[in-house]
Amino acid sequence: MRARRISRSIALAGCLLLLGSLTLPRTSEAKTTGQIDTAVNAALARFGQQVKGGAKFIAQSQGVVVFPEVVKAAFLYGQQYGEGALRINGVARSFGYYSFTAKWGASTDVLSKDVIFVFRDAAALRSFELTAGWVVGTNGPVTLIHVGAGDDLSTMRVTAPIAGFVVGSKGLMYDFSLTGAKIGPLNK
Repeated sequence: MRARRISRSIALAGCLLLLGSLTLPRTSEAKTTGQIDTAVNAALARFGQQVKGGAKFIAQSQGVVVFPEVVKAAFLYGQQYGEGALRINGVARSFGYYSFTAKWGASTDVLSKDVIFVFRDAAALRSFELTAGWVVGTNGPVTLIHVGAGDDLSTMRVTAPIAGFVVGSKGLMYDFSLTGAKIGPLNK
């Protein structure tokens, strides 16, 4: 009886792991560079509309890495995945394409959000460009910025070399941690 219960638990755990692995896109489902650029443009437009002074804040930066529509899927254990692009000095073309992955703790949901890293410091941007497997918090400290309703981001004094934003359908999300997320180059 006890052996049967243990084998059922193992089988259930195996099924859950299999289902969890299906949440991330396979190589054949990866976006093209054109699709990524279109999604990045849309994410930057959303950011500028939802965050007062957001467009000006990004325009004053050294560079920005935008991961539009990062999907978080979880059932007990979750993953996040997104593909994005690096823009430098406000130029509307991409200088590189990257993937974003992060593990997530226990929950049961599916969310989509934009994750934006704004490089305020040239040395931090250069370090990011030279690191093939950049990890938030290890290769560079990222300060997650929370802007209150009515506050203008472009007038805030942000001294962090890298500012991070998580933007949902209703604006900035404040209850996320980006620590440990991995960013790596895509072969595009």
